[in-house]
Amino acid sequence: MNDTGGASVPVIRLHEVHRRYSRVHALRGVSFEVAAGRRFGIVGGSGSGKSTVVRLLAALDRPTSGEIFFQGRRIDRLPERRLGFLRARLQVVFQDPLGSLDPRMRVRDIICEPLGRRNPDRVAELLAAVGLPGDSGERYPHEFSGGQRQRISIARALAPDPGVLVADEPVSALDVSVRKQILDLLAALADRLDLTLVFVSHDLAVVRRICDTVAVMRRGEIVETGGVAEVYDDPRHPYTRELIAAAPNLRGELARLKGER
Repeated sequence: MNDTGGASVPVIRLHEVHRRYSRVHALRGVSFEVAAGRRFGIVGGSGSGKSTVVRLLAALDRPTSGEIFFQGRRIDRLPERRLGFLRARLQVVFQDPLGSLDPRMRVRDIICEPLGRRNPDRVAELLAAVGLPGDSGERYPHEFSGGQRQRISIARALAPDPGVLVADEPVSALDVSVRKQILDLLAALADRLDLTLVFVSHDLAVVRRICDTVAVMRRGEIVETGGVAEVYDDPRHPYTRELIAAAPNLRGELARLKGER
């Protein structure tokens, strides 16, 4: 099966994707599409397969069967030497910023790493875009807070001017007040830079805040998909109802924290 170019072609399309490891069937026939400019959420608990989807989207792993398309071009069987267009146009922000940032590198070099060259003007532009002081480029990752390190990760992801940003649990390790700031930053950047955002989380309340469409995953399958408001207000699947019941309200959590001060 081949896709052809055109405005109607989704930026991302998965068709009947399976991923089997030696003892685990991580994905079971996953199919979905993401249109350009959308904020697409993938939500599910531990072991649901959502992180496997991230690895496949970024071509860090290959499906056992099925097809993955990026901008109308099939990527799941391409060798690394032919994935340059994907590396330039799709970037990932991971859960643990400290683990994904080289502690031996200054922030300016971390941000420029995807470019393969130093570009002081681009560093200054990106630091400003993520709300960090201009002198941050001279410092090292350990000198920043968790929220600031995640801002550095976002700046690095934006360096090659991607069209798609995949955020894999980017706020789960942060305090609730910082979580809101990073979510607001991602939403603002998606609007200003016209990004397609794929946002992965175990927390449906977080997804509701930033996404317009959501796919709910359980045990390697998508059990429900649709508009965020529709899925949140009228969930069809029992597992979706469980996630909603377990999800704290971000606004309520912030109010509670302020009351404890």
